[in-house]
Amino acid sequence: MRSLLTSRKQFHDLTEPEVLALAISSEEDDAQIYRGFAARLREDFPATAKVFEGMALEEDGHRQSLIDLFRSRFGDTIPLIRREHVAGFYARKPVWLSETLSLEKIREIAGDMEYEAQRYYETAAKRVTDADTRKLLGDLAAAEAGHEKRAGELVETHLTEDAVDAEDRHAHRQFVLTWVQPGLAGLMDGSVSTLAPIFAAAFATGDTWNTFLVGLAASVGAGISMGFTEAASDDGELSGRGSPVKRGIASGVMTTLGGLGHALPYLITDFWTATTIAVIVVFIELWAIAWIQNRFMQTPFWRAAMQVVLGGGLVLAAGILIGSG
Repeated sequence: MRSLLTSRKQFHDLTEPEVLALAISSEEDDAQIYRGFAARLREDFPATAKVFEGMALEEDGHRQSLIDLFRSRFGDTIPLIRREHVAGFYARKPVWLSETLSLEKIREIAGDMEYEAQRYYETAAKRVTDADTRKLLGDLAAAEAGHEKRAGELVETHLTEDAVDAEDRHAHRQFVLTWVQPGLAGLMDGSVSTLAPIFAAAFATGDTWNTFLVGLAASVGAGISMGFTEAASDDGELSGRGSPVKRGIASGVMTTLGGLGHALPYLITDFWTATTIAVIVVFIELWAIAWIQNRFMQTPFWRAAMQVVLGGGLVLAAGILIGSG
């Protein structure tokens, strides 16, 4: 770590050509980041993609102006210096991270990019003593402020209220398809399918520890099964349901949690205390499922409650009857 830090130049050690070259490479990097965002969003969020395409063109224009200025003052050979070569210089996240970022997060990063660049140059201009370098840094800060203003103009042009509403609806729909639906299916399966074996084991043995082990095994096994089943059922390309890995994780984790909810009370050694708490947990789980269906799937609440709570209650009763027999 020490050798890495000492190999980076301090900003105050940069020559004026290096400061200008650093600005050129930074503008180029930012343009590439914006184009990466545009490519990432073009299919699902075309209005926002146009904003980033316009911002990339702005960065290209400023980069060309900086190159022209460099050539007029220092010649054609531009030093190869990038952000990572300078200690304390603001960082940009790699473009590939946009694959894991939400639309709102991407917009937020773009705003931060312009603000950080402007602030950096303003701070740097106050610390240098050379008049020409100070002026250059001040000009760069003004240019970044102009970028931020231009970004606002682009947003007003392309991100109309209807476009934002449409993109927000799409983002919500994608969230529901990728995370909520698989997670809800897993929670329902984990909560309901493990009821019978857990309560059958409880009433058959009267042993809380063995009941917990049965519940743990049933929950983990069901989670693994549901996770792999969901991931293998659809690659998401045609259905638009998103990454099979994400859906598999959502389904598997929620299935496991659904079963563990009423298995964990059996860590309590007193049988009737553990069973009472487990039954209470079951009904909380079932009502939570009904609420999620109503909130995200637009299922009428009482219909969801009848389907889930009544069905879960019947499975619970079956487990108790089988275990008692």
